[in-house]
Amino acid sequence: MNRSTLCLVLTGAALVISGCNAVPVATTPVAQAPVATGPTQLLEDVRILSADDMQGRNTGSEGGERARAYIVSRLEAIGVQAPLFGRLQPFEAPGRTREGVKTFSGVNIVGLIPGRRIADRYIVVTAHYDHVGVNDGQIFHGADDNASGVATMLELAARLKANPPEHSVLIVALDGEERGLLGAREFVKAPPVPLSSISLNLNFDMTARAETDGHLWVTGTYQHPNLRPVLEAVQPNGAVSFAFGKDTPRDTGENNWVDASDHGAFHAAGVPFLYMGVDYHPDYHRPSDTFERITPSVFTSATEIAIAGFRALDQALDR
Repeated sequence: MNRSTLCLVLTGAALVISGCNAVPVATTPVAQAPVATGPTQLLEDVRILSADDMQGRNTGSEGGERARAYIVSRLEAIGVQAPLFGRLQPFEAPGRTREGVKTFSGVNIVGLIPGRRIADRYIVVTAHYDHVGVNDGQIFHGADDNASGVATMLELAARLKANPPEHSVLIVALDGEERGLLGAREFVKAPPVPLSSISLNLNFDMTARAETDGHLWVTGTYQHPNLRPVLEAVQPNGAVSFAFGKDTPRDTGENNWVDASDHGAFHAAGVPFLYMGVDYHPDYHRPSDTFERITPSVFTSATEIAIAGFRALDQALDR
């Protein structure tokens, strides 16, 4: 997640606001993606996406390519179809680096789950799969940021295939978030469906480490107050409950998350949005953001409440 400024400095290495481009499907081996769902698969997705061989999943890197191939294989194993415009949305965009402005390559991954009540209205569920790569010889694993959000999204996709949603759902793994929400900006610029047909963007970014305060934070109900009662009715799961905020004029700087992740691009385009994610923790944007730091029961509870929140929103929208 890119929560503070668009140019971050980590352990002496300045992170890049870069761009993205068309990249072929990975040619390097990736782990096989099982069809299974549930806590075991949820954790396995995070473990694989944050492993050393993913090299921090930098946009345009071999590690990012490897992560993309894994996510595609998971969607296909679950049975999530591609929309008419295809599974991949390649793009390129200029971005700043320590050396100056360059053009970078990125690819969004898109899946479609048809709705059973309102098939021509869409909920776009997003989670960015890129992270910041390797800096000063250290891998920034990005287990919570944002292998966790991708895993939560994949678990939701598996549940929706087993029990179809009321709205049609676009499952979108976005690239280039750490470089300035590049994949999200590309998606809203060239969406597979009209923006006017999107009822909501629900963005997952950092869903694993809720033990900091016991909350999965929901940002966006200040902008869309009609959605807050829907989620307030969702009961806590284990040690994790929803908390609301970080979206008012009183919330300033790093405490305002309205534009802090990919939902910011949807918000700028006039699409209703909600963001779900945990608060800061000491491993945020550090090499120590590893799979081993995740407490399985907490992550599972956070994912379960996120899915319950989606179901509540799916039932309440467009009534």
